[in-house]
Amino acid sequence: MNDSKLPRFPEPYWRTTAELPAFSKLQEDLRTDVAIIGGGITGLTSAYLLAKAGAKVSVIEAGSILNGTTGHTTAKVTAQHGLIYDELISHFGEDHARLYYQANFAAMQFVKQLVKEQQIDCDFSEEDAYLYTNSDKEMAKLLSEFKAYEKLGVAGSEYVSKLPVPVDAMAAIVMRNQAQFHPLKFLKHLVDRFTEMGGQIYEHTTAVDLEEGSEPVVTTRDGHKVHCNQLIISTHFPFYDLKGFYFARMQVHRSYVLAVKTEKEFPGGMYINAETPTRSLRSTDWNGEKLVLFGGDSHITGQDDNTHQYYEALEAFAAETFGVKDIPFRWSAQDPTTLDKIPYVGKYSSSTDNIFVATGYRKWGMSNGIQAALLMTDLVLRKENPYEDVFEPQRFHSKPDVAAFVADNALVAKELMKGKLDRPSTNPEGLGQEEGAVVTVNGKRAGAYRDENGQLHVVDTTCTHMGCELNWNNGDRTWDCPCHGSRFSFKGDVIDGPAELPLEKVDLE
Repeated sequence: MNDSKLPRFPEPYWRTTAELPAFSKLQEDLRTDVAIIGGGITGLTSAYLLAKAGAKVSVIEAGSILNGTTGHTTAKVTAQHGLIYDELISHFGEDHARLYYQANFAAMQFVKQLVKEQQIDCDFSEEDAYLYTNSDKEMAKLLSEFKAYEKLGVAGSEYVSKLPVPVDAMAAIVMRNQAQFHPLKFLKHLVDRFTEMGGQIYEHTTAVDLEEGSEPVVTTRDGHKVHCNQLIISTHFPFYDLKGFYFARMQVHRSYVLAVKTEKEFPGGMYINAETPTRSLRSTDWNGEKLVLFGGDSHITGQDDNTHQYYEALEAFAAETFGVKDIPFRWSAQDPTTLDKIPYVGKYSSSTDNIFVATGYRKWGMSNGIQAALLMTDLVLRKENPYEDVFEPQRFHSKPDVAAFVADNALVAKELMKGKLDRPSTNPEGLGQEEGAVVTVNGKRAGAYRDENGQLHVVDTTCTHMGCELNWNNGDRTWDCPCHGSRFSFKGDVIDGPAELPLEKVDLE
């Protein structure tokens, strides 16, 4: 778009509009009742709940808290997760599907109640959630999904033929009285309460190894030891994966968001379509004005050469529907999806009764992240929870897991071989300012980016997780792995796992 209003650099609205406390790095060995690795929505909610129950809790975060997936969401708190319930009934039966719905409904109710009881200033509002389609092909699926709502007893569900927003839609199904909020303002409140109760948070402290046993011991990159009675791993992608093989049982996708000042008034509500490309809408307030969040365009991380096109497509959609005055913010999100689309939450492995994991939220991390915290809190406290079997991390069903596992890992093998054979002709010296590319240096594949000051940054493009070759993400200026979704800055620092180690720098001399 020649008259594009897209910001030059990606920056999430949530991070810019929340004042978050800073915490020091771990400087010594530590002993605690419960260690939590990961300072996102699941880790911090679990920390708050466990501290409230009387446990001594310490949170370890590799970067800054709430700067990962939680800080890059659209922040819908809803049990409406796209076309999912008819599929769950088909694969697992009504009882299983109903428990998945009830777990996410309970998470939403937890947020509503806590906001009300503690008067949390987090831009919270109840909104109706619409799943719509303008595709003949998807109409049958939408009708089946509504029948699934009826079977499961979904509260406030309704089938409608018109939407309050100016998008083309043949029909929609609604879940009434869902919610949206500012996730970082909400979680900042929990962080304040947690630290007031004596909870500890350590930022810029990367966990790199784990010794299992009756008292798990986590080792940080600086060599410090964290001794605990129980351990929660809530790092988006488990940092420790010797037994779970979570990297091979999930597929990682990127999606994109614009925060737009629109010409037309937004009527309220939360919207997502059933077909592809995905189009998601909701609004939020910013300095007395309303911003509309336009999201969508999912693809497997690292498997698209031109990611900036997705921002451009969302800008075109915003212009067509509501008109664009300005776009103050743009950002992207990264989400792992499990083989059967239900998160893995529970015991890390069958042999570890005191190590728990939560991952695979499939773009619905606000409700799934809260329900994971509620479930793991009960597991740590040895309380019964009705949803434990639904989210059991070691489950493996013949359908659809086998087909998904075979397809995903065949794709990984293809990408691994393709990257190893790539010998680009591009020379790093020929790159312009703010341009990145895969290049050849001394006969070997490398990655180069020239920043706005003209400085050239050259890295080895071999992913430090399992050796796949990285691709350049021109929309976010990152190096992304097409095999398991690891992401690195143009300087080589780890942004998203499962990789733990940074990329090696390449010396042009």
